[in-house]
Amino acid sequence: MSDFFSGRVVWITGASSGIGEALVNEFVSKGSRVIASSYDIDQLERVTDRCSGMKGSITAVPFDLADTSAIEKIVHEVAAKEGKIDILLNIGGISQRALIKETPLWLDRRIMEVNYFGTIALTKAVLPYMIKAGGGQIAATSSISGRFGFPLRSAYSASKQALHGFFETLLLEHKRDNIRVSVLIPGRVRTKISFRALTASGEEHGKMDEGLDKGITPEKAAKQIIRGLRRNRREILVGSSELLMLSIRKYLPALFFWLAGRIKHT
Repeated sequence: MSDFFSGRVVWITGASSGIGEALVNEFVSKGSRVIASSYDIDQLERVTDRCSGMKGSITAVPFDLADTSAIEKIVHEVAAKEGKIDILLNIGGISQRALIKETPLWLDRRIMEVNYFGTIALTKAVLPYMIKAGGGQIAATSSISGRFGFPLRSAYSASKQALHGFFETLLLEHKRDNIRVSVLIPGRVRTKISFRALTASGEEHGKMDEGLDKGITPEKAAKQIIRGLRRNRREILVGSSELLMLSIRKYLPALFFWLAGRIKHT
């Protein structure tokens, strides 16, 4: 019996590490035709080499989400070569570790350019091909801090909260076109996102957050995401006990602000 994702063309950004890489491995092993994208060409090559010989296939298409002017041409080339794009997983993004008072506006713009504008530019370019083909599935990666504010992550939190508004609207406008839309909400996942998070100077944070180090593996996160995609969940929670913060923020806001206010950020 063939897998649900066998033969599907699946485009994954952020594919060179973390959750993106784990998703690439999962989909290729299930027989999907994976388009793997990242700005990190060397790491992307490592991922594609690792997947050689698996059930499916993988093609590397490197590009930078911050360069939105190039995206439409890239999408046209991929669609022409593959013939279709069944699933788009917007995993790529960048985080932040800086206080608001120390964060220059250009850094806010840079984070928003990658996390929000890069993601929606790719989605807008892929959407017409999905509609023409009779449907498709699109997911975008938010965060639990895309549901509430969190110290040292003002621009990151804002960019992720913006994605909710865009992709919920996408779902409402294109449900009749058979466009399935999910927003992924990871909590603590043991990736390098904190290493690559930007400080107030624009340099990389360069170390693992204590909380993230206690998170689930990217492989477990990928399995949770795939389960949610199969079930067409509008929101797919990814993580463990830390996801309780979402319920605390919703139903016990005073407790949430007390807990969040205790986090060391100076």
